[in-house]
Amino acid sequence: MHPIRTAYFITVFLAFLVPATGGPETKTAKPNIILLLVDDMGWGDFSCFGDKEAKTPNIDRMCAEGIRFSNFYVNSPICSPSRTGITTGQYPQRWRITSFLNNRADNKRRGMAQWLDPEAPTLARFLKQDGYATGHFGKWHMGGQRDVADAPAITRYGFDETLTNFEGMGPKLLPLTLKPGDKLPGRIWGDAERLGGPATWMQRSEITTGYLDRALEFIDKSAADKKPFYVNLWPDDVHSPFWPPVDKWANGKRGLYLSVLRQMDLQFGKLFDHIRNTPALRDNTLIVICSDNGPEPGAGTTGPFRGVKGTLYEGGTRSPLIVWGPGLIDAAKAGSHNDSSVLAAIDLAPSLLKIAGVTAPEKVAFDGEELSATFIGKETATRTKPIFWRRPPDRVNWSPKPKMTEKLPDLSVRDGNWKLLCTYDGVEPQLYDLSKDPGETKNLTGKNPEIAKRLTAAALAWHHSMPPDNGPQLGSEKGGKAAEDDAVSE
Repeated sequence: MHPIRTAYFITVFLAFLVPATGGPETKTAKPNIILLLVDDMGWGDFSCFGDKEAKTPNIDRMCAEGIRFSNFYVNSPICSPSRTGITTGQYPQRWRITSFLNNRADNKRRGMAQWLDPEAPTLARFLKQDGYATGHFGKWHMGGQRDVADAPAITRYGFDETLTNFEGMGPKLLPLTLKPGDKLPGRIWGDAERLGGPATWMQRSEITTGYLDRALEFIDKSAADKKPFYVNLWPDDVHSPFWPPVDKWANGKRGLYLSVLRQMDLQFGKLFDHIRNTPALRDNTLIVICSDNGPEPGAGTTGPFRGVKGTLYEGGTRSPLIVWGPGLIDAAKAGSHNDSSVLAAIDLAPSLLKIAGVTAPEKVAFDGEELSATFIGKETATRTKPIFWRRPPDRVNWSPKPKMTEKLPDLSVRDGNWKLLCTYDGVEPQLYDLSKDPGETKNLTGKNPEIAKRLTAAALAWHHSMPPDNGPQLGSEKGGKAAEDDAVSE
């Protein structure tokens, strides 16, 4: 057995020799937190969220033992800003990260920062300052990619240990690719080695296990050291290009996607079983599972919702959410479905801090709301404030393909059951009642002009309160190149 694991299990065994007293230490133990963020997965892709083709038994078991939320939103329909919202508890526009971070010239073209400012508030930093061990294992994509080699190390954002992919600074796992008929594996993104090391090459189909194994070592060491832990486990599954194991190869984009999704779920089982089967962890660990944005067209599914990755329609911003923690959530809510509480990813930071008993500095003003009791099933409170979005500046049309030239809305807002989308100057409003029309098919602006006027004014006020990007300028162009770059190289 690994020496770290041995030390940990000895610690757990000795703990069981001491009679339980129910004293203050037992009641005030800091909870462990694992935030599992899937890459480019649609709202409907877990089988517990309705996909009849997907097979995700390990996720489904977590769903059956935890709480499923169906009105949870990320704060951008694309990677880097979505992750920024989760990390900071603030709208990503505040930090000028409004689309996926690319090469230096393209970031500048789109009016974006080159990386997340290390002075930004981060959940990990606040937890670390309160005694948590903090680790990030997986995709970062908030600075340090392509030719942006001077970005801050991930540790600057409050993490003790990190392991990332080709889109972050520091130690990393890089993918070897193999498909049927290949005699030798290929390498992609080899120049990422200059963005920090050591770099370990392994089969792309096994990289989730690589991140997971490092996370488990970190978890066991933290437990042996009697420190609560906060872990980001952010695999780059199920983002394209799709590289399932050779013996699990499939036909077409959808088939390959489903094969990668099933393998990802299989790999997650190792983590879930370890937490579930270790009493000291099971009873004091909260696992939060969601996606960073909607799926790539033709790959994942958004269930009943319109839109995909990169769009402000529901399919681009609504994410599956599962919260698991037998010792922390209301036992009566295990296996339940919360379809009434509207929640956002920016709510996670203040809510998880509350669950951990940690207070952020007074100068920090979260855009998210503290809804910890809802996340752990003790209440069904919902956000009191609207949620706002701005489209990625390079996402002008539905697709770079010539026949998909319909322009996308620039802004959107959800307030209660109402969802409004409009242009930067507030024209061409689309108003939907999501309680009756989740697929956003019936524009009700004409029947509800006052509601449309109110929400348009709110969206414009929020938009103008945020630092600008170059979306308006790029909107006058044909667009599309950046979208193609994203799908090929991110």
